[in-house]
Amino acid sequence: MSAVLLLSIVFVYFLVLLGVAWYTSRNANNDSFFIGNRNSNWMLVAFGMIGTSLSGVTFVSVPGGVAKESFAYFQITLGYLIGYIVIAYVLLPLYYRLNLTSIYNYLSSRLGFKSYKTGAGFFILSRTLGATARLYLVVNILQDAILSSFNIPFWATTLILLLMILVYTYEGGVKTIVYTDMLQTTCMLAGLVLCVYFILSQLNMGVGEAVAQLGNTINPEGAPYSKVFFGEPGSKLFFVKQILAGAFITITMTGMDQEMMQKNISVRTLKDSQKNVLVLGGIMLLVILLFLFLGGIMHLYAFEKGAVWEAGKLMLDGKNVTNDKLFPTLALQYMPHAFSIIFIIALISALFPSADGAITALTSSFCIDIIGLKRRSDLDEAAQKKLRQRVHLVFAGIFLVFVMLFKWIDSPSMIGVILKVAGYTYGPLLGLFTFGIITKRQVKDKLVPIVCITAPIICFFIDYFQKSLFGNFEIGLELLIINGLLTFIGLWMVSHKTNAQPAVA
Repeated sequence: MSAVLLLSIVFVYFLVLLGVAWYTSRNANNDSFFIGNRNSNWMLVAFGMIGTSLSGVTFVSVPGGVAKESFAYFQITLGYLIGYIVIAYVLLPLYYRLNLTSIYNYLSSRLGFKSYKTGAGFFILSRTLGATARLYLVVNILQDAILSSFNIPFWATTLILLLMILVYTYEGGVKTIVYTDMLQTTCMLAGLVLCVYFILSQLNMGVGEAVAQLGNTINPEGAPYSKVFFGEPGSKLFFVKQILAGAFITITMTGMDQEMMQKNISVRTLKDSQKNVLVLGGIMLLVILLFLFLGGIMHLYAFEKGAVWEAGKLMLDGKNVTNDKLFPTLALQYMPHAFSIIFIIALISALFPSADGAITALTSSFCIDIIGLKRRSDLDEAAQKKLRQRVHLVFAGIFLVFVMLFKWIDSPSMIGVILKVAGYTYGPLLGLFTFGIITKRQVKDKLVPIVCITAPIICFFIDYFQKSLFGNFEIGLELLIINGLLTFIGLWMVSHKTNAQPAVA
């Protein structure tokens, strides 16, 4: 496939985004950037958030992970739906009642100033690590498929993509992203459906035949490729663990995440915002199931082309195509040119929503929560805008540094890295919000940062020594729950009774 043609497609796609950004950012101000003037259409937000929630990691890693974990990821997705229900009926009413721009302002009013800063700090750390891991995966694929042909180094590819994102988010922020995310989600989902269609046509199978074939094909772990539920309590794939982990991952990574919530609270009313979240949860079930099905038939196609398992690696024509490498390899080297084009468009459509929203949310959180931009009476609107734009540029630079770090780590499955990182960094947020919502106790605010740092450190040692501590019982994604529980216990230990009512009554 011609690298020039693929590069031209990326360039044209960016011009379309730039046109949307220009149109939506006219007369934009700081409120437009932070919360879209609280005037976003809930249907646009719900649809666009699919792309933000999935990202390029889901597009590549979920299908690749079918090799060893079959359809087990769907168990996590069922937990997502439970998490979305909690967000809709517990967290959103709280955020709307307090009329928040940053959701971490809740921690200030309920627990104290240092709790507020701690929560915002953990969000900034969490979102920076998660977003740059997602960005790295897609940049790496684009580098191998396109930019390396022009002898452009990896760091330059990353810088170019970040500059492209900056150009169309610099003025409009959330107001622009609501519309660009809708466009990109459309392209990504259309690409997903077309990829499934192409591979089924190459296999000369219908959907029913493919499902039957996946049920008869055994993976290296001894399970059918289409297996969904795992019943061994000691396994990290045990369905109870996975569903619970999925629920708490959604509650924290969506409901307690400024990037995701700033889009929700940009919707006009609470009722519309709740509809947005519930619709998102339902659509995610179907989309993830389709990604898993795509992963299954991709492996069938790879086997038809001669792929074999060797020492735990899937080898095709002497190349390792395990996990994240499978989809790009098949799309760009073993499928018709039309398929390659669809893959690239869908991949960059998955890239931009996760990266543009993250940089915008981090800029918003840092400006509002860390430097208190909206409380700065010494700065007029123009000065505040100038400072916000500088912060936006700084975060783009931070993204560049962390993408290079992930390039050095070079994990074969980035979705595993992201969920592992989330277990450590979102756990304190889970503990803080849960403590504030369900108890009436008041913490010793100055001790909260110590509690929130100590809990992840304890979790690290639990995870590292789990075989010695628990034998064959594996701790997986439920590390997030353990981290949140440890934070909650620590907050309880540094708190005292009060006559105040809990935040949600």
